[in-house]
Amino acid sequence: MQSMGELLRRWTGAELSRDAGRLAERVLADPLVDELRRRYPGLNDETLRSNVNRLYQYIRETRHCRECPGLEACPNDFPGHYTRIACTPLGGGWQLFDLKTPCAKWEAYERQRRIRSRITSFYANLEQFGEFDPVEMIERDRKRRTAVHQVLAYIDRTVKDGLQKKGLYLMGGFGTGKTHLAVYLLRELSKSGFSCVIVYMPEFVEDVKALMLEPQKLKETLDLMKDTDILVFDDIGAENLTPWVRDHVLGAILNARMNRKPTFYTSNHDLDALERHFSFTHKEGEELHKGRRLMDRIRPYVDVIRVSGQNQREARPPSGADREPPSGARTDRESPFGA
Repeated sequence: MQSMGELLRRWTGAELSRDAGRLAERVLADPLVDELRRRYPGLNDETLRSNVNRLYQYIRETRHCRECPGLEACPNDFPGHYTRIACTPLGGGWQLFDLKTPCAKWEAYERQRRIRSRITSFYANLEQFGEFDPVEMIERDRKRRTAVHQVLAYIDRTVKDGLQKKGLYLMGGFGTGKTHLAVYLLRELSKSGFSCVIVYMPEFVEDVKALMLEPQKLKETLDLMKDTDILVFDDIGAENLTPWVRDHVLGAILNARMNRKPTFYTSNHDLDALERHFSFTHKEGEELHKGRRLMDRIRPYVDVIRVSGQNQREARPPSGADREPPSGARTDRESPFGA
């Protein structure tokens, strides 16, 4: 859609005078201009004619918004914004000026962008989870009712009282919705300004081993996890641990967060099974004291929530998490550290 200035530049001579005049008359006769006259008594034709280009833009973009094609296809000059006309008194008359105003869709987009900017994801493709409906999650499998209510209660406490002393340990079988609940918690708390990090452990552990040769990047990664308000270790217990990752990566992160910031976990293991997992590495074999030491940084600092129910990945046709991720979205196998 061309602006009035672009239209006028295409015309010359008599054609310009004739057609520009007709266009100006149409603008001045528009119901939106009549509304401006009522809003600002004394707004005369001379002032309106001298601002006909602003009025044309105002009318054009208002009509676009009435038949909004969506933010991605917004035809306005400044996508997600529309022209608004305001007047201020000047010498017994009115001075007219235009304002670019964000629309409701743009403001919603910006809110979501700010929320996403507070969440850092290592290997977890958050886009696959879509929107969360607690009622739908319960209706789909009522065995999850208690877990859903416990997570909702935790979110309410944190929003009301600030960061809690303890995090949550979401345990259960495959496909019961543990990660879904954790992602919902992240999104809700990020809306209240909390910074959040989620780490998909099996992929993270494999990639972090390469950072032994890049100490500065390793330090930056660990500092981020130590200092974020909310940290989620997703699918912990499924990773292939080495003594170095256990003692100098995971141990260092948890040691820094104890009594300071809550840490959250999703796992197929209960806490005893997780301790056995931490107590054995293929390189060093069984080291019970090492597993026990790490669990001393987990067990006292979580409330355990059992997420019961059937495997939803088997219970419904492939959708959501099983769909191909959106173009440009980070998938679980893409490294945030670069190639």
